[in-house]
Amino acid sequence: MNTLEIRGDWNIVKGKLKQKWANLTDNDLEYVVGKNDELFGRIQKCTGESLETIYKAVEDAISSNDP
Repeated sequence: MNTLEIRGDWNIVKGKLKQKWANLTDNDLEYVVGKNDELFGRIQKCTGESLETIYKAVEDAISSNDP
């Protein structure tokens, strides 16, 4: 997963992550270019999930948007 993939589909991915983990807020999911690790760290802190689980959830959300 690269930065371009995340940035291009982020609003859709953000919605899917909120469906999966209802306690995430827009502030938790604020995407800043070049700060992917910080973003995943915030998600991990709020959900208690492993980074592997979070990466997989984001990748699944991105791949489900592909035509």
